[in-house]
Amino acid sequence: MKFKFESLLIWQKAMDLGDNMDKLTELFPEKEIYNLSSQIRRASDSVALNISEGSILQSGAEFRKFLGYSIRSIAEVVTCLHKAKRRNYISQKAFDGFYKDCFDLMNMTIAFRNKVK
Repeated sequence: MKFKFESLLIWQKAMDLGDNMDKLTELFPEKEIYNLSSQIRRASDSVALNISEGSILQSGAEFRKFLGYSIRSIAEVVTCLHKAKRRNYISQKAFDGFYKDCFDLMNMTIAFRNKVK
């Protein structure tokens, strides 16, 4: 038995994003625990949370709204990644990999939102 959202590739990738950002923030300095670390973890977790919450709604318009929240959360994660890179908490290579993951997930989520009626 599964919930409908569990079969969505965007939800699965969003779950991966949350896990990856959680692991990444373990490398941040302790001074960031209540600032950037917390922010990037909350934003990345919000992506999957909004997909699952929106998927249970009866209205396609409401689901699209929650997918929009997920898209905005991905943009927030990207901004946090830029901040982490600028503060030298992550390497360029790590940044590039996470950036691509976010870029791909955002495009997939936008495409999925466009198909929801």
